[in-house]
Amino acid sequence: MSLPSSVQLLYPKVHAVLPNGFQRHPFKDTILCTDTTAALGNKSSPFVATHPSFLALLGPAPSVRVLAAQDRSFAHEAGVWVPTHDGAGEVWFTSNLYDGPTRSDGLRERTVEVSRINLGTGKVNPVQLPVYGGNGACPYGDYLLFCDQGAGRGVPSALTLVDPSNPADVRPILNNFHGRAFNSLNDVIVLPPRSTEDLPGSGEAESSRLPARGSTVWFTDPTYGHEQGFRHTPELPSQVYVFNPETGDIRAVADGFDHPNGICFSPDGKTCYVTDTAHIRGCGTLDPHKPSTIYAFDVVWPGVDLDIGGPSLQNRRLFAFADCGVPDGIKCDTLGNVYSGCGDGVHVWNKYGTLVGKIVLGLADDNIGAGCANFCFVPGGKLVCFAENRIYLVEGLAVEGALL
Repeated sequence: MSLPSSVQLLYPKVHAVLPNGFQRHPFKDTILCTDTTAALGNKSSPFVATHPSFLALLGPAPSVRVLAAQDRSFAHEAGVWVPTHDGAGEVWFTSNLYDGPTRSDGLRERTVEVSRINLGTGKVNPVQLPVYGGNGACPYGDYLLFCDQGAGRGVPSALTLVDPSNPADVRPILNNFHGRAFNSLNDVIVLPPRSTEDLPGSGEAESSRLPARGSTVWFTDPTYGHEQGFRHTPELPSQVYVFNPETGDIRAVADGFDHPNGICFSPDGKTCYVTDTAHIRGCGTLDPHKPSTIYAFDVVWPGVDLDIGGPSLQNRRLFAFADCGVPDGIKCDTLGNVYSGCGDGVHVWNKYGTLVGKIVLGLADDNIGAGCANFCFVPGGKLVCFAENRIYLVEGLAVEGALL
């Protein structure tokens, strides 16, 4: 089989039995760069197929390159593609936390910078927004919906709407659960309605710039803000919620997590994937006994008008466990494959939970271990990946992202 130079096959059977004394750091080391297994793989080929089906997801010449780099953790989370007049498009993203002084109440002043990068020029432009702790984000019609982690008690964690064509237009759409403050909202996704049959009344959405009527907003709420010192003691469990922006109904739909993080849906909307990243705590402590796990749920619709009852999550099961780092941001392609940002790059599983391949970041520029907290699909078979002090552009995929 002839493969592009950027692609290699590394089937799991090759390392099913390793020499005695093997050792691998569970958070940063990739199987390609562990001393005892270095001979197993080619460090110059970032597309690693662990199953033949991965090859069908790649075009004839897939590639990875650095799109932007800085000497700080400017590229951490979110990742939302927005079309632009020049045709290149841009991606909005958030930095990691920047430290500030300790406040009088004992909490830390920590800020997050929201930026956008032009995919044609690679130029990064910070955007001044009243979003204090921006983290995950998703498209919301023509708008962007950010998770704002908040700051102390004075600035609650909230879902915040931003107009990319007019960034001064910023407004929260939800900042509490029946009067109780969220912990520190982490990631968010919009689920389109199953059909118009479940929608009460008639008429169009209040604005063509908003999501379709009946769309619901799903988000995760871990305790990272408290552990990182900028949020007060948690008032709620670490849960997954669904919000109906038309009625204001807010429901907890899944619990039992340690640190729920990324969330996405399969292309048909029938399966919800939620990551648990308890392996790393907000203070930076690592515990490999904790989850680095993706859970899958069935999305079940109640068969009644959405103003009476909305979709729920049922039949929780363990979908996958990441072998390197934690599965943070998570997305699906239109074929139903599941992608997640992990400790050595982007891991790809098929819909049955089999790891079919990886896109390993940092091989060519000696940046292994930076990982990929989040990423986003861009039309045309591309991924934009956030690795703290670098942004990588993956090109030449043969698939597109789902629910963009």
